[in-house]
Amino acid sequence: MWTISKDYKLSASHVLEGLPEGHQCGRLHGHNYVIRVELTSEWVDADGFVLDYGELAPFGQWVDDTMDHRHLNDVFPFQTSSEFLARHLVDVVRELCPIPHDCKVAVSISETPTSWCRWSE
Repeated sequence: MWTISKDYKLSASHVLEGLPEGHQCGRLHGHNYVIRVELTSEWVDADGFVLDYGELAPFGQWVDDTMDHRHLNDVFPFQTSSEFLARHLVDVVRELCPIPHDCKVAVSISETPTSWCRWSE
């Protein structure tokens, strides 16, 4: 199996609704996020690529245009936890990029340098 990955960085704010009173994530706050897209495949193409990294450019542009320096509660119609964001972003990658049918897509999100969430197909 081959796995390739590409990281995207952004800054954004959010509030997680429904948490106990006083919970730090229930207040308006922000993160310097890192989003990592991983593609895993048993195959590479004739050039030796799982996918040319340049083919992921539409996703990077979407992140810049849609998420960077935004209030994520205004962008997404769901709770903006890392878990739900990671799951949603796998669909965005599949929609915007020419992912080979045999590739598995995973998205990891870091809100802090020591915390990561990952969702994979």
